[in-house]
This record gives sequence, structure tokens and C-alpha cells, in this order.
Amino acid sequence: MPYEVRVCGATPGLVTGGDGLAYYVDHGLDALAWADIVFVPGYRFPDRDDPPQAVVDALIAAHDRGARLAAISTGAFALAATGLLDGRRATTHWHYTRALVARHPLVQVDENVLFVDEGSVLTSAGAASGIDLCLHILRGDLGVAASNHAARRLVAAPYRSGGQAQYVPRSVPEPLGERFATTREWALHRLGEHLTLDILARQAGVSPRTFSRRFVEETGYTPMQWVMRARIDLARELLERSERSVEQIAADVGLGTGANLRLHFQRILGTTPSEYRRTFTRGE
Repeated sequence: MPYEVRVCGATPGLVTGGDGLAYYVDHGLDALAWADIVFVPGYRFPDRDDPPQAVVDALIAAHDRGARLAAISTGAFALAATGLLDGRRATTHWHYTRALVARHPLVQVDENVLFVDEGSVLTSAGAASGIDLCLHILRGDLGVAASNHAARRLVAAPYRSGGQAQYVPRSVPEPLGERFATTREWALHRLGEHLTLDILARQAGVSPRTFSRRFVEETGYTPMQWVMRARIDLARELLERSERSVEQIAADVGLGTGANLRLHFQRILGTTPSEYRRTFTRGE
């Protein structure tokens, strides 16, 4: 991964965390002048304690310089304190969404998503959703292949992000959230085959109507919308990693023709397969 990571804080040195662990912080806030992207971790009592003014000022200066700011969980409170989330969508851990609304009423808090990408400012729900956000950032920076590689190393789900901010799935209670995980995994290995609502429901062992309703509750998409996005994601990876033609890739991912792939690629990603491929080959 072509990233260099620096850990910084208001005061360099040994910092005791609220979880009982101690962290050695190598750098002060001057490191933010170097960063292309700044991650703000979650912290205790965000509904009670404001971040130090020096941290707020450093985040604003980094953003003004062009850095992206990404908050994990309750780190959204620190971003909100900068005013950079005013008038924008954002999320945080479900336990603190009401507190974020009360403390920063100008922020458009969305409690039903795993993360929100507003371009230069990004926020995520709990710690696991922070992984989804990081994989989403990898997708944008380095492509689907790199993101999937990182997900495999983490033994994390590579597809929860949906690939783009506009596809952000809803968070759901745990018992429901994993109900159709096996069916989704089964489908991901058969994207080149004919997949219908009836076939997916049969594999899940429920009626098509029940499957469709609960699948939407679980993922935020209809089953066939989810399949289409999975096919586009696979096409992205093949465009990045192979020299196969657009027509060949369309057949590989179950979209039939190059024209069909181009249509859905443009609709979902706002670009063409050829331009997308050029994006990931220019630096080679």
C-alpha cells in the first residue's frame, strides 16, 4: 500500500486511552501539514468534552490545504467542532447520534448508514464501520483489487461499502444483518451465471417476497440492485487487473454485452469502462 502513516496528537509522547491501553504518539499537530488524509479516531465522552482548540484549528488548516478528513465513530464530534460538517450529511455511532444532533444542530446526521462520504469530509458509524470507510477510501484511491486485497488480509467483508458514497447501505440490528450473508457469498461466486430473485430466494430457503423484503431491510438494496452493483465491482477489478476486452469482461460478470456493461457502468459510476481502466494504468 503506497501510504505512510504518522500518529499525531495535541501532545506527543505516551497517551493513556480510556480503554486502559497506552499509545505512543510520535508527532505533534504539525504532522497535519504533511498529510493528504487525516483520520480522527473515536474518543470517550464526545457529548461532554470538546476537542482541544489546537486540534480544531489544525484540522481546519489541513482541510483548507486540501487534505481529506475522515472520522471513525465518535471522531465525528471533533469534525463537527470545526464547522466543516455544517449543512452536510454525517454519521456516528448509533449511541451518540442524538447527542451529535443536539450538540451540532447544523449537521445533517444520518443514523441509518455505515458511513457517509461528502468528498473532503467523511464519517463512519462504529469501529467496524470505520473499516468499511477505510476500504471505501482504498477503492477510490487504488481501485477494487487493492481494496479486496486489504479486506482479505483483515478477514473483513469486502462489499459492505457498496463501492460509492451514493450506495451506502443501512446499518441494521445484528440478528437480521447476517441472515442472508451466506446467500450473498454464494451469489458473489456466481455473478457470471443467470441470477434472478427466484434463484436467490430458493438458495436462501424463503419465498421470493420474504427474501426481497428482508434483503432490502438488511442491505438497503433490492436483491437485483445488489447483484448489479456486485457485477460492476467485479468488472472494475477485471478492468484494473486484466487486459481482457470490455466485451469479454461483460460476459465474465454476467452482463452479456459490452453495451450493457457500458450502460450500467455509466449509470452507477458516472464514467465508462475504458476511462476507468485508463485511470488505473496511467501511472504504470
